[in-house]
Amino acid sequence: MRNEFAAELSAIAAEDDRVVLLSGDIGNRLFDKYKASFPDRFYNCGVAEANMMSVAAGMAMSGLRPITYTITPFTTTRCLEQIRVDVCYHKAPVIVVGVGAGLSYAGNGPTHHSCEDIAILRTLPNMTVICPGDAWEVRSAMRACLQQDNPAYIRMGKKGEPLVHEGMPDFEIGKAIVMRQGSDVCLLSTGNMLPNVLQAAEQLGKQGVSAQVVSFHTVKPLDGELLDRVFSRFWVVAAVEEHSIVGGFGGAVAEWMSDRPPQKARLLRIGVADKFLHEAGEQEYAREYFGLTPSAIADKTFQMYQAIAPLQVKA
Repeated sequence: MRNEFAAELSAIAAEDDRVVLLSGDIGNRLFDKYKASFPDRFYNCGVAEANMMSVAAGMAMSGLRPITYTITPFTTTRCLEQIRVDVCYHKAPVIVVGVGAGLSYAGNGPTHHSCEDIAILRTLPNMTVICPGDAWEVRSAMRACLQQDNPAYIRMGKKGEPLVHEGMPDFEIGKAIVMRQGSDVCLLSTGNMLPNVLQAAEQLGKQGVSAQVVSFHTVKPLDGELLDRVFSRFWVVAAVEEHSIVGGFGGAVAEWMSDRPPQKARLLRIGVADKFLHEAGEQEYAREYFGLTPSAIADKTFQMYQAIAPLQVKA
């Protein structure tokens, strides 16, 4: 995702001379093309992320369109006060980009894990929270965020994630994208879990369960119209995320449900358990540990469907 982010950044900077990039001392080679084209619009703020966020807020309030970029926990939890007071309170149009979200940097240990950021940032007034499902959604999200005049957080994976879309999707903030039709269960995916969720849907199909897949690239604001449709149609709706099940995407969907009349569907939240990972391993190991592989997602969904569907499903 980060390579496509860098490519799209150069493209939009060529179209809009208000765009500036602030980096927390990472991605220096990644942005070589951008720096060569726009040397006066790149600011390496060093390992001083809180200061970077305040600088970005000032730039935004001076008419620029700043984009901040660094590893996810360092641009969210480390900068929370500055995001809350300097950016969101003033409704400054800063685009906060976190790379390596969730368990992308699992091998670097808990300091680099980011499984709380959605829960924290979606509580902030004026903040939009976007979790693209692939690199094409990253490109689309960047352009969509520049069309609005309020803060936005783009939560990216790292690199090498499979492409799901064939090109720029029909992308609108707050409007989810149906990726696959189905009739029995619905899998709502946010962020870089989308390829795994699509594979899980294929596995469910082999078990006789037809699964719809939706890319919920926007966690705040939620697509309430689509949620209305899927919760009235399916027996099981699973919200899948590489984030803590406490306060994340699944929590946002549960909050939405609590304000509505009883629904047909049961909500299944699939995400990172409320615990730290104290074992060493890369992202795929961490996903297996927390049950976020395609087979684990399919198994959890199948078990709930078996338990509540009106007809017994053959195993």
